[in-house]
Amino acid sequence: MLTAGVAANAAFSVAFSGIPMTAVLMRTGYRLDNAALGLVLGLMGLGIAISELPWGMLTDRWGDRPVLLTGLGSTALALMAMALWAAPSAQHIPDLAWLGAGLLLVGLLGGSVNGASGRAVMTWFDSSERGFAMSIRQTAVPLGGGVGALVLPYVALHFGFAVLYGLLAALCALSAVMGWAWVHEPPVVQRSDARVAESAPAFHINPLRNRRVWRIVLGIGILCAPQFAVLSFGTVFLNDFGHAGLATITATMVFTQVGAMVVRVWSGRWTDRRRNRPAYLRACSALSALLFAGLAALVLVAGTHAADPLAMRVALVGLLGVSGVCVSAWHGVAYTELATLAGAARAGTALGMANTSVFLVCFVTPLAIPHLLTLQGWPVVWLAASGCALVAMPLLVPRAAAAAAAVKNTVVKTEWRRST
Repeated sequence: MLTAGVAANAAFSVAFSGIPMTAVLMRTGYRLDNAALGLVLGLMGLGIAISELPWGMLTDRWGDRPVLLTGLGSTALALMAMALWAAPSAQHIPDLAWLGAGLLLVGLLGGSVNGASGRAVMTWFDSSERGFAMSIRQTAVPLGGGVGALVLPYVALHFGFAVLYGLLAALCALSAVMGWAWVHEPPVVQRSDARVAESAPAFHINPLRNRRVWRIVLGIGILCAPQFAVLSFGTVFLNDFGHAGLATITATMVFTQVGAMVVRVWSGRWTDRRRNRPAYLRACSALSALLFAGLAALVLVAGTHAADPLAMRVALVGLLGVSGVCVSAWHGVAYTELATLAGAARAGTALGMANTSVFLVCFVTPLAIPHLLTLQGWPVVWLAASGCALVAMPLLVPRAAAAAAAVKNTVVKTEWRRST
């Protein structure tokens, strides 16, 4: 089940994160200017943001398996339609409307994979395993993005966009087959009253009407802004300000993605054992705020003092990479905390709310950064990233909630010691 969920997320992530990596080739092949290119690339993220909540609600009503099969199957059909009618060739350049509508439709349909695979984690794993399982599931996003960045530009350059869209359709279809074979509702088993009380919320809630759920949803979205700033403009920063070469830039981005995968898995396992998700989320937010403030200060120092260019370049590259890993390390833990609060029966809705917030921020962040650069340059960009982390911290983990979690953790450990 977990493998099928990771495959579903990774297959769609190859499309969502990989297609923008072909931006230069897309601009040439479709004969677009920069404004039109930015619009069509943003439409896929907008489609995901619009569809996440409806797909999450359908997951709670229908179950994981029907939603995954419907979403992945229809996404594969949409990508195949783009291969047939929206790919440029020497004889025909498709209209901008066809390209934009196709990418918007892919986003609308592909948004199904996030809530369904997340709910499956809640139903198949108990409270001592969910953080670890959810974190493994969350590694699919950087994994798919890395594969897309390595493969799709080569395919577009040597074989064309028709083959590219066809390849993505095949990946989604293959993931649908894996979902059909492996994703099922868990068997009904008898559990002790203690485990039931531990793994379920004290009362059934409607996530759409719960203020605590909305606070976490907003916190998740806001804390994604620094992450998207690194992923979307980190290469521009290293090239324009750090004067780094292509090899250095590529190595930094690979380090950020691989580091995020490793730390996400470790953090899920670690917080499962220690039952300290609120404290971990608070620490990640605080450390991210500190690192991005330090990056802004380093940029100011580099711009106003005569320093060793090589040493300054190494410092900028290292601090940007560490900041990117830190601000990407918390996803699995935060999603587990949110889904646990909502309960397994409403986890799809809650995760859909969170992903709507995430992809709206994903759509807005690249649009806002150029304006911040125009105002005060890179220092204000990274200060804004630091500010987002500070704003997200009390939303993700209010002090009262952190204190209550610490007390609960102490009580659970004490009872466990007594029972053994």
